[in-house]
Amino acid sequence: MIEKHYIRGHEKAERHISMPSTNKMVTIVASHNVTPMPSTNKMVTIVASHNVTPNQPTPNDPLWLSDSDQIGNLRHVPCVYIYKAKHDKHVTERLINSLSKTLVHYYPVAGRLRLTKSGRMEVDCNAKGVTLLEAETTNTFADYGDFSPSASTEELVPKVDYTQPIEDIPLVLVQLTRFHGGQGLAIGVVTSHPLTDSTSMMPFVNNWAKVARGEELEPHEIPFLDRTVLKLPQQLSSPTVKLPEWKPVPQARGIEQRKRSAALFKLSSRQVEILRKKANDKASKEGVRPYSRFEVIAAHIWRCASKARASAHNSNQPTLVRFSVDIRSRLNPPLPQNYFGNALAKTVTPKCYEGDIISNPMSYAAQKIREAVYVVTEEYIRSQLSVTLGKEQLDSIRAFFMGQGHRANVPYAGDHNILLTSWMGMPVYEADFGWGKPMHYGLASTFQEDRAAILPSSDGDGVAVTMFFQTKLMQLFKILLYEDLLVSSL
Repeated sequence: MIEKHYIRGHEKAERHISMPSTNKMVTIVASHNVTPMPSTNKMVTIVASHNVTPNQPTPNDPLWLSDSDQIGNLRHVPCVYIYKAKHDKHVTERLINSLSKTLVHYYPVAGRLRLTKSGRMEVDCNAKGVTLLEAETTNTFADYGDFSPSASTEELVPKVDYTQPIEDIPLVLVQLTRFHGGQGLAIGVVTSHPLTDSTSMMPFVNNWAKVARGEELEPHEIPFLDRTVLKLPQQLSSPTVKLPEWKPVPQARGIEQRKRSAALFKLSSRQVEILRKKANDKASKEGVRPYSRFEVIAAHIWRCASKARASAHNSNQPTLVRFSVDIRSRLNPPLPQNYFGNALAKTVTPKCYEGDIISNPMSYAAQKIREAVYVVTEEYIRSQLSVTLGKEQLDSIRAFFMGQGHRANVPYAGDHNILLTSWMGMPVYEADFGWGKPMHYGLASTFQEDRAAILPSSDGDGVAVTMFFQTKLMQLFKILLYEDLLVSSL
């Protein structure tokens, strides 16, 4: 039996509870003064907090983090899984037991970040644990609509208190929220970005769910934790490939232009095929493959955003799309398939103008997307990692650990650009903890830049696009997104 500890005022209760399935010891902590900041929204109430540690002794040597782990966002990244499942009084016990077992294989997840003398980050594998919160909401399942990112969905994921020492903050925090009326539940997960990217984090959650169902992990599902395979030789000379200049683009000053909202759009398989035919309407050169689903969907989003902006502002501004490319298979030798960590390279489309994107056929934008992917060679990857982790980034890391916050530097986050994320090929709906697969997976927080995230559709038919866009232009973007598809289907 697992004992619950409810939060009351500033009381702190700590117990060592034997997990019935393993007879191992797991520390459960309940406290008002825990790492997650208490919810201020009365709709969601945190009722208990548990600290879950590996149920067996694990290695305690520090984990070296690669250059890819050191660059980019230093904070936690939130996502949420939504289940239309009946409340089960054993849900929390099942999650804690299975997480405790899973952390034996993923023991760095239970550690903490720390700063080395050289100014780099590493993981202190001290097995301090993962925080698991229990929450309740007065909202019903229907109150959240399609669960597109909003202030309401942000309440479904843990809030991380960065006023604490970074060395004390869990790398992963989980929040189980029960919807009012017993209509379902949400599992919100926030993950420290220096720990891993989403390509590695999704298998972690899926494997945790598999253990929760009472199954054992296969050998190929055990994570590969040694990141020294990504310890690239130091470049003695200047990069021989041309790298993008990673700097922010000035934002618009108008209040209305700065307002952003999020919306979720569905593109069926049939609609995606219409886009592919439009992009590939001219015969390809011999030996050149047709444009992929990713290339045409990204191009379509880009064109619709450009049309919406141009119609509203009557301008012809430079525009580009920035996204990350998974480098696991682009290195020689390739990284293991079960590599756990960050393995990404940033890339950006060649310079062009909104007028070019609008006036040319869709294949023009699709070709720009393709060119941004093709430049990511092994030499490009090595050059980018060696250049990006310079003094400026090391200063940001140091400031982060000194409590000065994360110096947000979002390259190319301008009002005429798009920051794109694609999870199209990822197993985002495999996290079945025993009560069925999620009916929704997605981002939980809003952004103040124009962004798009492409995910598989939950029903297996096509894709779902989460769009963060200027609020006053969102309805026009929606009209444009489906307009060409309706005309083409006639």
